[in-house]
Amino acid sequence: MKLFDLSLQLKGFPIKKAIRELKAIQNKNESEFNTYLETSKQNIVTYHLKHNPFYKKFAKHIDPTDWNSIPVMNKAHLQQPLNSLLSKGFTKSNVYIDKTSGASGQPFIFSKDKFCHALTWSVIQNRFGWHGIDFNTSKQARFYGIPLDKKGYYSQKLKDFVGNRIRFNVFDLSDKALETWLEAFKNNAFDYLNGYTSAILQFAKFLENKNITLKTVCPTLKVCIVTSEMLFNEDKQLIENQFGVPVVNEYGASELDLIAFENTKNKWVVNSETLFVEILDDDDNPLPYGQEGRLIISSLYNKSQPFIRYDIGDIGMLSKMSTSKKPILKNLTGRTNDVVILPSGKKVSGLSFYYITKSIIEADGNVKEFVVQQLELNIFKILYVSDENLPEEKIKKIKTEIETYLEKGLDVYFEKQDKLIRSKSGKLKQFSSYLNQKT
Repeated sequence: MKLFDLSLQLKGFPIKKAIRELKAIQNKNESEFNTYLETSKQNIVTYHLKHNPFYKKFAKHIDPTDWNSIPVMNKAHLQQPLNSLLSKGFTKSNVYIDKTSGASGQPFIFSKDKFCHALTWSVIQNRFGWHGIDFNTSKQARFYGIPLDKKGYYSQKLKDFVGNRIRFNVFDLSDKALETWLEAFKNNAFDYLNGYTSAILQFAKFLENKNITLKTVCPTLKVCIVTSEMLFNEDKQLIENQFGVPVVNEYGASELDLIAFENTKNKWVVNSETLFVEILDDDDNPLPYGQEGRLIISSLYNKSQPFIRYDIGDIGMLSKMSTSKKPILKNLTGRTNDVVILPSGKKVSGLSFYYITKSIIEADGNVKEFVVQQLELNIFKILYVSDENLPEEKIKKIKTEIETYLEKGLDVYFEKQDKLIRSKSGKLKQFSSYLNQKT
């Protein structure tokens, strides 16, 4: 029995119809696909101009046939009561409703019509299938957070049962907890791991210290799929070495869809079937393939509420090898609000600051995790989890590297923690700037 598909059907999400639609899109040749894409873009804009009061007001001066005349929307535009965003004919009782994680600092409640949500799952199943994973039969080791309230907790447990998965608590990364994780892999025939990069990385480091390869204790493992947090190349190599299976990078957003997924050739293939992804500069001008800019994404199917030219808040680049049917995400630099602004006025990616520090701090061997915080223009705090304080020579080396790659005159402080604070969803934010929170 296809229990996962059946659960979607019983909830009113037409997964069979969605799978047929996805296959029909994928079977189009390049010319047919270009026609499909342009028609879909115009259709979704026209639909919301006609049926969505919010969008009719938001985009009242546009020409639906001129895509570049359509204004860019962002999270701030959508932080309002859901009823004011719904298209005519849709209510809270006949749509899928969820809330963004808030990792960007701008959480909001959103909706999808039921066919759109079914398409989301059809795309996810299709991509996981590239790596031999079937949601109806494959057993998942799930590394995500879980609600602590009773209703949310048992709701997730039921979903885990239907989804044939066992959930691992990412809020506890102690050696004792990681020992129980290892035992779970000895006693269950897992097909794959899926979840937050930081928690999976800590498990890999734990296995490295024990000189254990996970596939030797769980031979059924096929692949590890990481999501939601940045995966650095050396971390990917470490995870692959310790798990004994390939590591696949997933990039998505709950309010949209799966955005990009790594194929078996290590190419980050963008979802062009249900989304239209653009790269824009700071003035909303489209950039060609090969140039870095803001990721702007349009949902081609969500009739419940508009996500048209939606600024997701991320910076990235599409490869020059991209086509309309098969765009390739060459890199994902980070979030637009994760920018280090230095006293000189220089700006760098927050992940650049984190990466400079990472290469030294983790070479110590004792540091399990760390995050970087910018408190003032010239003041940074590094919080780290370790059994011992960082040696003074390491601290000096980090400060020297920061001066070399960024600029001189920065004050960097170090603070040892028993554990790092994660978001309610379980994510760990590697770099945070508190400058825009100053009053």
